[in-house]
Amino acid sequence: MTTPESGRVEPSGVSNAEVGKGGAGWREGWRWDLAAVLSFVLGAFWVTARLWLRPGSALRDNRSDQPQFEWMMAHGARVLTEFAYPFASDRMNVPDGVNLMANTSVLSISLPLTPVTVGLGPQWSFLIFLTLGLAATGASWYFFLSRLVTRSRGPAWLGAAFCAFAPAMVSHANAHPNIVAQFVVPLLAWRTLRLAEPGRWLRNGLLLGLLVVWQAFLNLEILLMAAIALGVVVVSLAVGRPELRRRWRTFLAGLGVAAAFAAVLLAYPLYVQLFGPGSYHGLSRLIRGYRTDLAAFVAWSRESLAGDARTVGPLARNPTEENAFFGWPLVVLTVALFGWLWRSALVRGLAVLTLLFAVLSLGREVQLNGRNTGVPGPWAALENLPLLHSVVPTRWSLAITPIIGVLLALGAERVRRLVREHPTARRPLRFATVTVLAMALLPLLPTPLPAYRPDPVPAFVTSGAWRPYVAGGRSVVTLPLPDNTYTEPLRWSSRTRLEMPLARGYFLYPDTRPWSAEPNTALFTAPYRRTSNFFGHVARTGEIPPIAARDRATALTDLRYWRTGVVVLGPHPHADQLRTAMTALTGITPTFTGGVWLWDVRPLID
Repeated sequence: MTTPESGRVEPSGVSNAEVGKGGAGWREGWRWDLAAVLSFVLGAFWVTARLWLRPGSALRDNRSDQPQFEWMMAHGARVLTEFAYPFASDRMNVPDGVNLMANTSVLSISLPLTPVTVGLGPQWSFLIFLTLGLAATGASWYFFLSRLVTRSRGPAWLGAAFCAFAPAMVSHANAHPNIVAQFVVPLLAWRTLRLAEPGRWLRNGLLLGLLVVWQAFLNLEILLMAAIALGVVVVSLAVGRPELRRRWRTFLAGLGVAAAFAAVLLAYPLYVQLFGPGSYHGLSRLIRGYRTDLAAFVAWSRESLAGDARTVGPLARNPTEENAFFGWPLVVLTVALFGWLWRSALVRGLAVLTLLFAVLSLGREVQLNGRNTGVPGPWAALENLPLLHSVVPTRWSLAITPIIGVLLALGAERVRRLVREHPTARRPLRFATVTVLAMALLPLLPTPLPAYRPDPVPAFVTSGAWRPYVAGGRSVVTLPLPDNTYTEPLRWSSRTRLEMPLARGYFLYPDTRPWSAEPNTALFTAPYRRTSNFFGHVARTGEIPPIAARDRATALTDLRYWRTGVVVLGPHPHADQLRTAMTALTGITPTFTGGVWLWDVRPLID
């Protein structure tokens, strides 16, 4: 409950007298807190172990997003060291640039990690972001649960460990650090629950507003889900606890301050995101079709102890979107815990959220074992609404992870109280609890993420040999041109601190093609150009289409559009075909230097 003296939420029913008696013990328990935090750090290093043990390695199961995030880390460093404009960049997609507010620019992390990026390189700041994001999420949930919800360290550790290392979190650790870094979410919950504290509505509102801004520059999708979850929890607590309703004026005053403060700080960045150059209106229908298979809720993820990539395949779009995969024992335990703890207003609110998020994650049509069932989902009526049209529906099931974490903490705390109240039943209660938790959670233990060794960045890039070719605002064109399937050029550019400008790239950009069925929805690269599509075909198939005079003229037009100074071909499975095709299009014989083939096209396009 929420006590009049403190404003704390105590769903476990611990009284103020008990809290007071335990104060000294809590002050002396810092060693346990330290051990808990260290356990989360060790867990994060376990998940990312292969990247730490073999420096220079990259995540195998998502080879596109890591170079993009390394590029974003380099951009954050450039903002602080060169005072670059933070919300857009001309270092990629020359000449149009990229709207970084409409992409995952993670400024709230890339700016603080600037010393690491400058001193060690963006690959290290990415790895630290990913690893500490997991660890900090566990630590943040631990302190929130142990101080505000269960008021017991053991149950809080159990719930926090699940929040940080559940299958969905480990899945997104495949190069989605902005999603696994959810340490702001418990802070948002904490400050929201403190809004009703008497006499401090202004301070509490300002603090909540700052956290909203911090999360907005980390991941807006998580912020939206957290806002919905906190709204449901606050309403359920108010309905279930009449004493809370007496403070509604103070709560709303603090909430208004938070909303106004965040709106002022975010007004311009959001304007750039929604209306600035390069802004788009929602994701494409294809991406909004990414949904959670109904069978995925009781299946095992590929990176869990019981998982197998061969069985996961039909249930998830890719290894980074295994957003459910709780396993049937945990699903059974979750349902049982909801029934056992149902008298708690908090638990009733969590039950509503679980059902809501699960149903939304099923998408516009329910899928079972990889097959459409013909049963429509409510998402079909919601997916085109503002804000929701930019959400990937399967990620609603990701939001169930912290709900289960909180539920596990509450259940463990209830068992702890039963043990105190019935000392004669201590052994059977503990045995049953350990057995049930082992059956539900041991199969979900994470395994280290698979890694591979990418090709080293060519000496042509690291030596700065490209610099003369980009003088006068020219760009570097790579073969193939970068998109969501080939992002190595972004890795190259990030190693130069974005001083090497690229044509095209990997980012979200409005679909401006005249024939588009969904105008201005997000593409995962720049709009169509004939030459980039030509080389994309060669890179995918190894086949060179017949080249006519029209193709040569189009290539010249596109090279001029990109303000090309040099065309570069690095290591690639179809490097021979790409080299042959480029030579045929331009009539220029390439030279091999610094680990790349290059075509100096400046005389051709001037």
